[in-house]
Amino acid sequence: MGATGSKLEKALGDQFPEGERYFGLENFGNTCYCNSVLQALYFCVPFREQLLEYYGNVKNPGDVEENLLTCLAELFMQISTQKKKTGVIAPKRFVQRVKKENELFRGYMHQDAHEFLNFLLNELVDILEKEANSAKGSKEHSSPPEKIPNGIHVAQANGVRKEPLVTWVHKNFQGILTNETKCLRCETVTARDETFLDLSLDIEQNSSITSCLKNFSSTETLNAEDKFFCDKCCSLQEAQKRMKIKKPPHILVIHLKRFKYMEQLGRYKKLSYRVVFPLELKLTNTMEDADCEYSLFAVVVHVGSGPNHGHYVSLVKSHNHWLFFDDENVEMIDESAIQTSFGSAQEYASNTDHGYILFYESLATNNDH
Repeated sequence: MGATGSKLEKALGDQFPEGERYFGLENFGNTCYCNSVLQALYFCVPFREQLLEYYGNVKNPGDVEENLLTCLAELFMQISTQKKKTGVIAPKRFVQRVKKENELFRGYMHQDAHEFLNFLLNELVDILEKEANSAKGSKEHSSPPEKIPNGIHVAQANGVRKEPLVTWVHKNFQGILTNETKCLRCETVTARDETFLDLSLDIEQNSSITSCLKNFSSTETLNAEDKFFCDKCCSLQEAQKRMKIKKPPHILVIHLKRFKYMEQLGRYKKLSYRVVFPLELKLTNTMEDADCEYSLFAVVVHVGSGPNHGHYVSLVKSHNHWLFFDDENVEMIDESAIQTSFGSAQEYASNTDHGYILFYESLATNNDH
């Protein structure tokens, strides 16, 4: 393990980024799904910085009841404050907490990295929302009623309570989709907004992220049994429906649907399709006319031929260097090595490394904060 560390330090030499830490994570029996996602999140710098800032604001960490957020913050703190630049850390407490919180991750079975990421981000949001609500509640109780006549009613009248809280997790990952449905009889357009923390895209053989995103936003006709109930016509009508990105997130997480349920087989099959993902991505299917530009900084890769076994690793960009994280092992790689995880043009190929979750950071992020 030490040898790996010194090898990486030698490879980077005096280009080793100031204050950065590159640590592998120990595997506790098929926990590579967790390790690969943790590395991607650790190198999502705005998220890491805000998590550590949050943790720094916790008055007495010992007094706070342990939860998934405190365990994640402790782990990131542990990595970032290591005296050595490289090495291995055992995320034992965090993994134990994950298993305690969700029975899905309790066994030693092969788990899905995307399900884990989804669970983790939603759980962090829940914890932050509960903390904000209890802080608001205690503030309201601590103020003497006579000083704020009708104060509580005013808050409700202004819609403060109904307004969903936007946490720093939301600020990083949340985008807004608009689901537009146009009645083909009266041409009324009904738009419904929905938030997302990641986009799950259907994939096709020999395609690209850009074409997958175009398909995601393509117009679908609702007819026959799928007719749409138009409020204006007061009846079921044929309609056209499409999804558009109304507000792109700062960190765009794209999940490629590589595991498909095959009716005739009665089980899931892994799609090894070649899907090219660029280092720089332009989002064109947004409501705004201006294209949003993103830069790739992490890829969670599924290695293996099937959905119920295999392995997860991650490719991460840090200070213009690309690194390969495989549990305890950390190596420097060339940028061109990313192409090996695009997928296979043939159904059965010897290479089973396939990009599964892609993390892109908005190039406008720096201007917006």
